[in-house]
Amino acid sequence: MLHGKKIVVVMPAYHAEKTLEQTYREIPFDVVDDVVLVDDASRDNTVKKARDLGIKHVIVHEKNMGYGGNQKTCYKKALELGAEIVVMLHPDYQYTPKLITPMASMIASGEFDVVLGSRILGTGALKGGMPLYKYISNRFLTLIENILLGYKLSEYHTGYRAFSREILERLPLHENSNDFVFDNQMLAQAVFFGYRIGEITCPTKYFTDASSINFRRSVTYGFGVLLTAIKFRIHRMGLIEFPMFTKTDKNMSKMGEFK
Repeated sequence: MLHGKKIVVVMPAYHAEKTLEQTYREIPFDVVDDVVLVDDASRDNTVKKARDLGIKHVIVHEKNMGYGGNQKTCYKKALELGAEIVVMLHPDYQYTPKLITPMASMIASGEFDVVLGSRILGTGALKGGMPLYKYISNRFLTLIENILLGYKLSEYHTGYRAFSREILERLPLHENSNDFVFDNQMLAQAVFFGYRIGEITCPTKYFTDASSINFRRSVTYGFGVLLTAIKFRIHRMGLIEFPMFTKTDKNMSKMGEFK
């Protein structure tokens, strides 16, 4: 706990057998109260490894629900456990678990609702092995989003994030994609509804066993990002309403299933 707030780490897992233990061992359990791992129908021994490590809350999808679908299950379970701060940590060891404490602290202080571990702040992205085409596309997409969303972030595409309970309860996350663009839609929603987003510089590591989408899926993701930003602007102008930017009375902690 930090400032009396319960902290739950969620790990959306897919073929993470080789990197899970190293990631889990570095979680700062002096502040983290619970860990949830959701396995998205992996064909390796991720689930066995998680249980061998003693992770209490292991959820297994019988069929692959996609990265966004995995996160929806993660957040629902975290809220059921009474989480007041939720940190999403990829189990592929691409992001260091050692930043969980400062990220959670930024929310526990009451200053931010969302905190991102940015690979772009500082000089860590390319040094950490980020492919040049991904770095360039990251910078281009972030520029367009900052313009269309009227916000200023160093990047919208990191997978290392911390959220307050309020964010997870109030954003219409059930309207978001089950694919990789879920991450981007969630940030666009946070901006749209006026939540405060902070960033912390985060080193990143690209290596053989780290998960990373291929070029084709990166292109699909890029178009999804642009479409999300355009929808944001059109909705804000009052031209067309989109469900992802319309608040509902649905509460994630009370929902049985996600779309």
